[in-house]
Amino acid sequence: MTPLRRFAALFMLPVFLAGCGQSMSDQPRYDTYSKASSFENDSSAQLPPEGTVPQSAAAYAEAAKNPPEVSMALVERGHQRFDIFCAPCHGLDGYGDGMIVQRGFPKPPSFHSARLRDAPASHFFDVMTKGYGVMYSYAARVPPADRWAIVVYIRALQLSQDASPEMAKAAGVKLP
Repeated sequence: MTPLRRFAALFMLPVFLAGCGQSMSDQPRYDTYSKASSFENDSSAQLPPEGTVPQSAAAYAEAAKNPPEVSMALVERGHQRFDIFCAPCHGLDGYGDGMIVQRGFPKPPSFHSARLRDAPASHFFDVMTKGYGVMYSYAARVPPADRWAIVVYIRALQLSQDASPEMAKAAGVKLP
C-alpha cells in the first residue's frame, strides 16, 4: 500500500467511526403528549397537514361501501390488478388453474361456476378484504378502489366466458 493510500485510509477511519455512536434513541424527539415549545399550541400532538389523505379504517370502510362508477378505465385497471394479485392462483381466465395451483397448492373455485356467477359483487370484495378458506386477506395489499376494479374485471371475465348468442345479438354483435 502506498503512503498516500495509507494516509487516506487513516484519515477516513475516524470519519466512518464517528457515525457508529448514534442510534435512533439518541435523536431529539418529543414524547407523546409532551410540551413542545416549537409549536404555537405548545403540544407535541399535532393535526395532520391540510390535504393529507387518511389511511384509517374509517376511510377504508367508506371506500368499501361506495363502489366506483363502471368505466372502461376501471375494467382496464381491474385487469391489471387481477393479473398481479389474482391470476397466480385463479388463472388468467378465472378457472382456478393458475401457476400456483400447477405447483401443488389447493385449487380455488372457478369464477365461472353457477354459485359465483350468481354471487353479489360485494361477495368478491369481501373475500378480497377478509380472506376465505385458504385465501388470506388482501386488505393490506390492495386498496379498496383496486378491489372494486378487480370485482368489475371478474364480472367482465364471467360475461366473456359465459355469454350466450342471445346476449351477443342484444349487444349488437353480428353472428355468422
